[in-house]
Amino acid sequence: MKTLYLALAVVVPVTLAAAAGAASDPDKPASPIYGVTIPDGYRQWEFIAPALEAPPLDELRTVVGNRIAVDAYRAGTLPFPDGSILVKLAWKKTASPDFEPASVPGPATTVQVMVKDSRKYATTGGWGFGRFIDGRPVDEAQHRTCFACHEARVPQRDFVFTRYAP
Repeated sequence: MKTLYLALAVVVPVTLAAAAGAASDPDKPASPIYGVTIPDGYRQWEFIAPALEAPPLDELRTVVGNRIAVDAYRAGTLPFPDGSILVKLAWKKTASPDFEPASVPGPATTVQVMVKDSRKYATTGGWGFGRFIDGRPVDEAQHRTCFACHEARVPQRDFVFTRYAP
């Protein structure tokens, strides 16, 4: 008689919030109001677009996205699907010491995060926001302005300012 062995796959559910950068680690700093955290590994994500912020901020910025967000950009998918995460990194614009007309990143100023979860963030267009300085979230008053600014300026693009750089 032959013995038949069955292999059982254990499926561990990962909530959309955990996968999308919402607070899942109690030791990780989370933004007030939204509970968004800085996603692990975001510095290895794909480049979406650069930006130059004029004075008084005078910053160099870049936006990166996770695979879900990048695929949505490439396909022209709006609204962005749940699980999309965009991260904007910003640095003070500094003159290059090696080539005078060029600018290079100086000190880091902020890391800003947008997380798409249409159920959790239904009252803010499906997006949760986080703004961090030195890895710590900024105060609640600043987070209250996030959606209002996006809603006033880019509702037609699912509240996302950044356009994909081809």
